[in-house]
Amino acid sequence: MANATTPAANEAGTTSAPPDIATVRATARRLLAADAESFEAAEVAEMTARLREDIAGLIPAVEALTRALPKDDVPRACALACIGEARMRLRLGDGDTDRVRLSVAVRMARTANALADHHQALGRAS
Repeated sequence: MANATTPAANEAGTTSAPPDIATVRATARRLLAADAESFEAAEVAEMTARLREDIAGLIPAVEALTRALPKDDVPRACALACIGEARMRLRLGDGDTDRVRLSVAVRMARTANALADHHQALGRAS
């Protein structure tokens, strides 16, 4: 049985602490900036991999925060919808072209940013 001192298990089933929200947001901001198309392919791949790890770490952290809320709570429902979207994003492939890889990275950035928003909002609410 998990308790407050037990770190959440990520999507791969391993145990880890949730990612640092400031780092998640910094990576997302870089990809969501207007000049994001100026990244090298290797840099996009690195940021995408980092965001995948961050999303996988945030999902169980946000889920844990939703458990303390009533089942009919609107912020809880929004967070759970975001978690569903995040799981779908994790199933996305990296893409065959640089343009598609950048598009996937931007989607990962938006998802990571949204999960970070829910993590902070629900953390304040609990």
